[in-house]
Amino acid sequence: MITGDIKTQINNIWNDFWAGGVANPLSVIEQITYLLFIKRLDELHTLEERKSQRLNIPLKRCIFPQGEDQRGRPYEDLRWSRFKNFEAREMMTVVDEHVFPFLRTLNGETSSYGKHMRDARLGISNPALLAKVVDKLDKIPMEDRDTKGDVYEYMLGKIASAGQNGQFRTPRHIIQLMVEITDPQPTDVICDPAAGTCGFLVAAGEYLRDNHKEMLRDPKLREHFHNNMFHGFDFDTTMLRIGSMNMTLHGVENPNISHRDSLAEDHSEDAGTYSLVLANPPFAGSLDYEACAKDLQKIVKTKKTELLFLALFLRLMRTGGRAAVIVPDGVLFGSSKAHKELRQMLVEEHKLDAVIKLPSGVFRPYAGVSTAILVFTKTGVGGTDNVWFYNVKQDGISLDDKRTPLLPPEKLGPKPQQALTTEEHEKNNLPDILTRWVNSETTEQKRSRTAQSFCVPRKEIATAGYDLSLNRYAEIEHEEVKYDPPEDIIADLRKIDAKIAEGLNSLEGMLR
Repeated sequence: MITGDIKTQINNIWNDFWAGGVANPLSVIEQITYLLFIKRLDELHTLEERKSQRLNIPLKRCIFPQGEDQRGRPYEDLRWSRFKNFEAREMMTVVDEHVFPFLRTLNGETSSYGKHMRDARLGISNPALLAKVVDKLDKIPMEDRDTKGDVYEYMLGKIASAGQNGQFRTPRHIIQLMVEITDPQPTDVICDPAAGTCGFLVAAGEYLRDNHKEMLRDPKLREHFHNNMFHGFDFDTTMLRIGSMNMTLHGVENPNISHRDSLAEDHSEDAGTYSLVLANPPFAGSLDYEACAKDLQKIVKTKKTELLFLALFLRLMRTGGRAAVIVPDGVLFGSSKAHKELRQMLVEEHKLDAVIKLPSGVFRPYAGVSTAILVFTKTGVGGTDNVWFYNVKQDGISLDDKRTPLLPPEKLGPKPQQALTTEEHEKNNLPDILTRWVNSETTEQKRSRTAQSFCVPRKEIATAGYDLSLNRYAEIEHEEVKYDPPEDIIADLRKIDAKIAEGLNSLEGMLR
């Protein structure tokens, strides 16, 4: 967790951008991403130099070659450690006219995210602003992976707080809940087909580091973790850059973060590839049939993006693969033929594990739409016996537009640092979800339908037309109301009648 001092430094950088005329929060984080990438290149080159000197061997990975670039500037001047000491106008010239053209020639050879820098442009026109930002970024301590990741996450949080770009970020505690439920393993191949800032992939990586510490000591598993485990798709180039940097700063060396319109492109190359899908895709309404991938139309004939994404998940998952994905409520009870067919497919042809109903305020202030988390396993042969339902009433944060924490930080999230009391559980249901999820195939089967969670047999769901809305199966607990005996009620009424008569007589006397 970053300190208050670091937060102040980051806030000051954002204020500098604002004062310098860069007001769009997405533009700010994009420019910061470029600068962090440039700084990272210099760090990598410095590490190689030290290794070369210590072992007395040639440089294996020479990022900044010797000599001069095409415009006659020594490559040495393009390094962060060099130009950060230049006067503001000279720094501006070096970064704008030499460093950025150099970035655009990397072509992905130096790093996983180099390929996303092909159209990189400096968006800072004021030399004083550039010098100020470079100086402040240089002073933020980002030596270790945890600090780097936390600093970048804090910056990404400022995108969400700005409003218009909040759709790019699923609340971190909801992401963590979904990751905890799916329990990523060191051999998993994980995919988010609507990656955005790569929040799901980052959280999965952190989960693995925390729960499988031995993984990075095994050469094969370490190679898999850094090069083959994480896959994210997005069609927004800015998001690709930001997401790739997010993964890198969280210690994943070479994630596969690639440009793809997930609903429009054919998926034959990686169909059945991924063992775990985590996603909160954008649901923009409808697509033209012509614009939609034909292999998805074979799974479900529809133009609705929320159904097409579910079809996509099934297409990408390998047999035995798991998924935890966020869907709008309409997917649970929509009456169209495509809605019903897809729900029937999940229940009858695969294994639908859980429907976790989220409160409608989770995505405020950007959207008030009601959503749910679907948890399922691709089997191709069925396997659904019972579906576990949970009604989330509070996620630890107020459900209004302000989204104010209802508890101290140590009691928030799905795995709080301190245990919650019964009263605190009413404000944060997420730890209870995990506790009950572990027992979803044992003690949860016996819970009453009046409880916050319960199980529904597959046959009952089929009889209900594969309706997956929680309210279809939940029962309301009626409290027994005790009434006084009739003679006592009559006696009370007579006393009231007598007092009214007494009051009327008194009022009549006063009027006389």
